[in-house]
Amino acid sequence: MKRVLITGAAGFLGSHLCDRFIKEDCYVIGMDNLITGRIENIEHLFKEENFHFVNHDVSNYVHVPGELDYILHFASPASPIDYLKIPIQTLKVGSLGTHNLLGLAKAKGARMLIASTSEVYGDPLVHPQTEDYWGNVNPIGPRGVYDEAKRFQEAITMAYHRFHGVETRIVRIFNTYGPRMRLNDGRVLPAFIGQALRGEDLTVFGDGSQTRSFCYVDDLIEGIYRLLKSDYVEPMNIGNPDEISIADFAEEIIKLTGTDQKVIYQPLPQDDPMQRQPNIDRAKKILSWEPQVSRQEGLKITYDYFKSLPEEELYKKEHNNFDKFIVK
Repeated sequence: MKRVLITGAAGFLGSHLCDRFIKEDCYVIGMDNLITGRIENIEHLFKEENFHFVNHDVSNYVHVPGELDYILHFASPASPIDYLKIPIQTLKVGSLGTHNLLGLAKAKGARMLIASTSEVYGDPLVHPQTEDYWGNVNPIGPRGVYDEAKRFQEAITMAYHRFHGVETRIVRIFNTYGPRMRLNDGRVLPAFIGQALRGEDLTVFGDGSQTRSFCYVDDLIEGIYRLLKSDYVEPMNIGNPDEISIADFAEEIIKLTGTDQKVIYQPLPQDDPMQRQPNIDRAKKILSWEPQVSRQEGLKITYDYFKSLPEEELYKKEHNNFDKFIVK
C-alpha cells in the first residue's frame, strides 16, 4: 500500500486529491492548518481506516513517521481575497513550506509533486501560455506575494531535483472549479454564482474583455494523478483551453441561474491578467490527457452544489479562521 502525504488536504483541490488516493487504495495522510481549508471538505474521510488527518502548518518543521511514497504539496492560499489578507503566510508556505517538504521527500526517498499555478505567467505577453514562457510578473505588486511564492517554489523544487536527485513533478494549474469551492473566496466563478443566488448584480472588473479558461475539478485531478505517475520532471500545464471572456462568462452564469440581474463594471485590480489560456500540447503528448467535462456540464454540477449549501454560506464574507493567523 502506497503512503501519500497531501498538504492543503482540507482545501478545494486537496480534498479531491484525498478522495482520489483513497480510491486508489493508498494510505493518505492529510495535513492542513485550516487557515483557508475547511474541515467539512474531508469529514467524510474520517471513517476511512486508510486516512489520517494532521493539523499542522508546513511552514514549520514537518515530521511524518514511517515510510512515504508520495508527497503532494497543495498547501497555499489560492484566491486573491486570501493571499491579499495573509501575504506573509502565503510567501512562507511557498518558500519555507516547500523547503521543509522537499527535505522530507529527500529523507524518505519520496516522489514530490508541487502545485504551481498559471499565475507564474503573470499578465502574459504570450498567448496561449506554453510551459517554456517565463512570464511577465510584477514582483512587488499586491499579487506578487502569490506569484513569486509559486515561482520560488518551482525554482527550489528543480534545485532539489538537480542537486539532491529528489524525484519531483511540477503542475501549473489553471482556473479550476467544482464542488467544495468556497462561495465567497473572491474568485470569479463562485463570485458570480454567489451574486446570482443572492439576487445581486454581477460585478465584472475592467471592461470584461479579459479571458479565463475553466477546468472542471475531476479533469484536473486526473491530470495531476497522471503527472505524478509519469517520468516527466519539467513544469506541465493542466487546464482547459476552452477560453471565454469574463463579460461572456457573466452572461453564461445569468442564463444558467435563470436570474435577471444586470452586469455592472468596476475598475480592474492592479496586475490582473488580461488573458488566461493554457497550451496543453505537452499534457496531451506525454500524459495522453485532455479535459473531458464541458463547461456547460461542469457548471450545472457546481451550481447545484452551491444551491445545496446552507443559506448562511451565501452571506459569509470571508473565512472565519483568518483573524487568529494574522501577523501584524
